[in-house]
Amino acid sequence: MDTNIENTEIIEIEIYAREDKEVPKKKKYKIRVDKEKFTISNEIISGLEILNLVNKSPESFYLYQHFHKKETKLIKPEDIVDLTAKGVERFSTMKIENNEG
Repeated sequence: MDTNIENTEIIEIEIYAREDKEVPKKKKYKIRVDKEKFTISNEIISGLEILNLVNKSPESFYLYQHFHKKETKLIKPEDIVDLTAKGVERFSTMKIENNEG
């Protein structure tokens, strides 16, 4: 049994952002997308990979990155997100509305 995986510290980035702490690198990260939490084994993840976690397609949903203090940023599928960046708190999706006649 590989005990290295089990003993790896899991960093919940939402808590670190709220407490204004720097997120350490080379760990596992727990992120929240909408109301679900996921453990990620790398500090770098793409917008598409985040959408895939919640089984949503970039053709139907926007992805937003939320920072502590209520800032938000639209994340495109090809964008790369650094989970150790200062203030990254959580992610949310929003259905793309079709307003065509």
